[in-house]
Amino acid sequence: MLILTITGIEAKHLADLVAQFAELVDESPTEDLDPAIARLVPDAYPGDAEASEDFRRATRSDLLGRRAEDAARVLGDLGGTPDDDEEMPDDDTRLVDIALDEEGVRSWMRTLTAIRLVIASRLGIEDEDDRDEADPRFGVYDWLGYRLEGLLQASEP
Repeated sequence: MLILTITGIEAKHLADLVAQFAELVDESPTEDLDPAIARLVPDAYPGDAEASEDFRRATRSDLLGRRAEDAARVLGDLGGTPDDDEEMPDDDTRLVDIALDEEGVRSWMRTLTAIRLVIASRLGIEDEDDRDEADPRFGVYDWLGYRLEGLLQASEP
């Protein structure tokens, strides 16, 4: 069992991000994939566009379904989708402990990684040189990376 400790405001913001991600994955059409979602579906045959598209078509639903299940697990661990009517101060620093079993850790890592890929796609991040430290949106990308790295280190023997 791993205990993840985050602040209340982090939990609320993370729940909001995960809920948005789950909605994006659930609403993904079968044709003309959103470029951000396309990054979540592997290009199995880079040298053969037709074979790659056939592979994507055959596996897309299953892969995105698993992403949705992982996101649901994370939302459950966070206490559900944040209520838009619920006011939470921007300085809510109370600590929230989240107990994660081995499968929970894997769900969290897959979900945080997937959200980072979506954000990277939206921001045009292909490598480190594409980052704009002055743009606050990159802060969310970095924060997710920080949390992901913490989970990875905590889960190592």
